[in-house]
Amino acid sequence: MAETVDDKVSYFQAITGISDPDLCTEILAAHNWDLQVAVSSITANPSSPSASASTSSREPAPSAPLEDAELVAPPPPMQPPAPQQQQPGIAWKLVTLPFYVISGGVGLVAGTFRLGAWVAGGVLSRSLSILGLAGQAGGDRLLELPPSAAEAADFVAEFEREFGAGRGPRFVAEGFADALQRAQREFKLLFVYLHSPDHPDTPAFCGGCLCAEPVAAFIDENFVSWGGSIRRTEGFKMSNSLNASRFPFCAVVMASTNQRIMLLQQVEGPKSPEEMITILQRVVEECATSLVAARIEAEERLNNQRLREEQDAAYRAALEADQARERERLQELERREREAAEAERKRKEEEEALVRAAQEAAEKEAALARRRHEKAMTLGAEPEKGPGVTQVLIRFPTGERKERRFHSSATITSLYDYVDSLDCLKAEKYSLVSNFPRVTYGPEKHSLTLEEAGLHPQASLFIEVEQ
Repeated sequence: MAETVDDKVSYFQAITGISDPDLCTEILAAHNWDLQVAVSSITANPSSPSASASTSSREPAPSAPLEDAELVAPPPPMQPPAPQQQQPGIAWKLVTLPFYVISGGVGLVAGTFRLGAWVAGGVLSRSLSILGLAGQAGGDRLLELPPSAAEAADFVAEFEREFGAGRGPRFVAEGFADALQRAQREFKLLFVYLHSPDHPDTPAFCGGCLCAEPVAAFIDENFVSWGGSIRRTEGFKMSNSLNASRFPFCAVVMASTNQRIMLLQQVEGPKSPEEMITILQRVVEECATSLVAARIEAEERLNNQRLREEQDAAYRAALEADQARERERLQELERREREAAEAERKRKEEEEALVRAAQEAAEKEAALARRRHEKAMTLGAEPEKGPGVTQVLIRFPTGERKERRFHSSATITSLYDYVDSLDCLKAEKYSLVSNFPRVTYGPEKHSLTLEEAGLHPQASLFIEVEQ
């Protein structure tokens, strides 16, 4: 049973933000250890964490303001606690669960706290269901969280309206996590101001200290500034996370590893401009070495990354050049292979053409030889000289002359057969022509006898090759 009680007390503390275990035990006991009922009583009146004890017969005692909380003694076990800061309710408390905050000096940081992720409504509902709070009939609905950047912009606008535009530090109009990242990128510390509008020292502190020209100039030069009102969601969250117990409240933080931040300095209560500058100057001097080291490390990391990118680019360029050369080599090889194949094809075609031409020439020569032989056989023997014999002289285009005797009764065709039987003329189409008078003995005269053609007793003819 003791373990179950401790678990419920731990859950109740985590959800409501009430740090006093005795008070949590009293509230749970007043509600018969029903965790759902106890939490509902707190969230039903977020401005009064002690409202969960309202079911008891005791009336809550008057409490000190939030700003003086650190000066108030812990409440008696049987008395309701003093009113704390206004809490947005159970949804926001679940969001602040990932934050673990401790305080410490710059030289010896006692601990770190993890940056909590912004949790969507579905995740919150799942968290509530794990705690046994989801689906409770009549329970309060979870409110949608406003964007942190809008809250920061509203704070900046309200600060400028109240204390004058252009006065005070240049607070960034973005959420705490974004401001922390900005400080990390600029290698600066993050100056955090939590604004408590109801605290009596707030107007004097803001107008006389934060808005003092030396303080504002020093903060702007050495820090990234972020401010938030504890009346708003993120300001209230940071007041819980940073354990702000006295106002006015300022803090100096810096980013660490694994999404953690280091709380370097807390400035609580009213401070003069000189005191504020002295405190901040000490923090800057003690952190200067680490900031310079971080800047050098980031520059080295950037240079190494740039070098790797240049090496990668050079490697890619060399690889692309090698690939291009390889493609060109393959293309050249393919071109040469195509040219060689084309040359081989042409060579074979030429060889085949030569073979065919040789065959055709041989066939033609054989045909001519056969023709000459046939013509010679047709002519018969050359007759002896006599009255019925005609002497015919034929001149060839080469200048060669051939002479033969024919019977005067032989036809002009016999003259053509004689020319064809000789190996003196390669042309196939030609005509026998006489000079004086010029007479062409064409096909129409082939049937005439030599005597009829006027070539008896002798004739001189030349060959005219037809084009």
